[in-house]
Amino acid sequence: MSRLIRPHGGLSLRDQVALLRESRALLEQPSRRQFLRGAVTLGGLSLLTGCSVTDGASAEQLLEKVSRLNDQAQGWLFDPERLAPTYAEAEITRPFPFNAFYDRDSIQTVAEDDWELELSGMIRNTRAWSINELRALPQQEQITRHICVEGWSAIGRWGGVRFSDFLQRIGADTTAKYVGFKCFDDYYTSIDMATALHPQTLLTLTYDGQPLPPEYGHPVKLRMPTKLGYKNPKYIEAMFVTNAYPGGYWEDMGYNWFGGS
Repeated sequence: MSRLIRPHGGLSLRDQVALLRESRALLEQPSRRQFLRGAVTLGGLSLLTGCSVTDGASAEQLLEKVSRLNDQAQGWLFDPERLAPTYAEAEITRPFPFNAFYDRDSIQTVAEDDWELELSGMIRNTRAWSINELRALPQQEQITRHICVEGWSAIGRWGGVRFSDFLQRIGADTTAKYVGFKCFDDYYTSIDMATALHPQTLLTLTYDGQPLPPEYGHPVKLRMPTKLGYKNPKYIEAMFVTNAYPGGYWEDMGYNWFGGS
């Protein structure tokens, strides 16, 4: 998510078709059709909650309740076994766009020798991990689509450690509700455990076969093709497992927390 970066020229026709195909596949699932048919209107929600949408404070409360309801609905509809579409190398978006809550001139860099991934919370082994230790773990790659809440998308090739394998290795309590992330550019976010365990959720160390460059989150980012872009934290320096709701940078400003694509 970015306050500064905007799509240039819109999506190509091929990307528009692919995006529509993916969206149609989601909507064609019977559970989603049933939910959409049974969804209540904003007016109905105002009656249920006793809020007046013409009053500023009440409207804010109403929107917060709608957002939480949306989170619950998305969590209920999320299929932890359903894979996001993958693509051929020829379909990679080049160059892959930079996106953050600041412009490119403000990109921060960190020396790998000075970096460690700090662990805390409901994790049995909370020792810190170096970048070389992460690179020594089994690696995998995926070519998947990044979908931004601003309306653009791009296809990229990401490599790294399957996050569910890493959680198992460090003894994370996978019955907990949340995994949270803190980044050295002051960004922070959190995800549900079901998404953390999804087979395509990747603790990312490379982009397009090379070490992750600074503009894409060096040294480590979390790549989740089942989430919108602002849920994919870059420049990660700490992670934790918890049952207490951790929020997030944009989520604390009112964005939907679940953030499924």
